[in-house]
This record gives sequence, C-alpha cells and structure tokens, in this order.
Amino acid sequence: MRAIWNGFISFGLVTIPVAVGLAQQRKDISFRNLSRETMRPVKQKRWDPERDVEVSSDELVKGWEVAKGQYIPIETVELERFAVKNERTIQILQFVDLNEVDPVYFERAYWLEPQERAERPYALLAKAMVDSGKAALGRFVLSTKEHLVLLRPVDGALALQTLYYPEDVRLNERDEIVERLEGIEVSDDELAVAAQLVESQTKAFTPEEYPNETRKAMLDFLEAKAAGETPTAPEPTAEPAPVVDLMAALKASLDQATGGEDQERAAS
Repeated sequence: MRAIWNGFISFGLVTIPVAVGLAQQRKDISFRNLSRETMRPVKQKRWDPERDVEVSSDELVKGWEVAKGQYIPIETVELERFAVKNERTIQILQFVDLNEVDPVYFERAYWLEPQERAERPYALLAKAMVDSGKAALGRFVLSTKEHLVLLRPVDGALALQTLYYPEDVRLNERDEIVERLEGIEVSDDELAVAAQLVESQTKAFTPEEYPNETRKAMLDFLEAKAAGETPTAPEPTAEPAPVVDLMAALKASLDQATGGEDQERAAS
C-alpha cells in the first residue's frame, strides 16, 4: 500500500503504529483546454477586472467576503495562528454503534495498515470492534487540517472514514423534504406490493456488477477517435413517463421482476 501518512492509533494506553493509504480514487476522464489553432494547452491567468490587468502572485492576498462584493484582506501571518499542530496520532475519543452514524456524514475513506510488529494490537482492535458491533470516533491531522474520523472494521482490515462536521451537513434541506411528506399516506395494499418488489430485487452487494458504463463508453469513443476510426454515438435514452396509477406501476414492476410468480402467489 502506498502510504500518505504514518503515525499511531491511540487506544487507551495502547498505541498501534499504522500507515494511511487511499481507499478510493475516482477514475474520471479528464480533459485539457487547447488552443484550436495550435492544439496546445492554454494557461489560466490571474486577472484583475477592475484594472483590466494580469496580477502576479506577489500581488495576491486572501480576502473574506463580509457583505455582497465587500471583502476584508487576510494576511497569511494572521491565518498561521489557527494552524493545527501536525500530530502523528489518531486519537480515539469514544466508541459508537456503527449503525448510529448516518453515511451522509461520510466524506472520504482510507485504509489503515499496521506497520511492522504492530499486527497483533491492530488485529485485536479490529476484532474487538467486529465482536461488539462498534466503530471508533476520533480525530487526526492530515495535510494541515484536523479531521473528525470514524474507524471501522472492513473484512478484517480497518478503514478510516473522514467525516463531515455537523455544520457541513445541510440538515435543513432534509427537514424541508420531511415537512413536504407530512400527511402523505400510502395504502396497505401499495405498501405490500412495494415490499414484494423490494424483496424480489434484493441480493448481496457485489460492486463489480456495476462498473462505470459512462466512462467505458467514453473511453471507447476516445480510443476510436485516436485511431482514426468513426466513433459510434451512444443510443439516446428515453425519459421515463410520469406515473399516473401508482398501484398499476407497482404491480407491473413486480410482474417484470418476478415473471409473474409473486402476482400469482398473491392472487391465490
């Protein structure tokens, strides 16, 4: 594993030397902006629209917007007083039931790898969390930023999940949705058919079954174009029609998913 951080997990009076490595990396296709005439990448300029001139790096200062279009300058030396200490410890603050932590707070995942001769305490902590159904809430510093993190066992290994802080999660928008749904009722019959539909489409999570089809299609297009071939345009996807009869749509979906077997059992 390629480590991006080395340090310790502090677990009571136990310290476990670990390395942190990326658990996720998007494979999105990236493009550069080119000059159509020269086919060379173009550069972005720092531009002052007030003076209509390019600004050099030594003329730049950070600014905080106090009102619409009104800024106060903030010097680098002023920000230094808030710099976090570059500690080398993942400090466990408490343990929590894993199902209590809503995934909406999950930011980015990393793997924790035990360093040499740290395998035994690492395995002990991982097994203790598996047996208890707990995860560990902690803090650590990565790239000069302090993060709230969740340590959780994943198939024998430990994952470190950086978490959004409470002020980062837009719970007010969730509350607006919940408010809109107040007073909305569904019938027992609709709920029963929906439950059958959910059950008929339930199976073990196998992420390999769901690769990024858009990325594959784009790569095929780009490779064909680079080879001088005529790329095949993807077929347009028709927009789904709005549901008029909810129960009819549910029954049709269930019939499609089960080949009519569940419908026949429900009717018998």
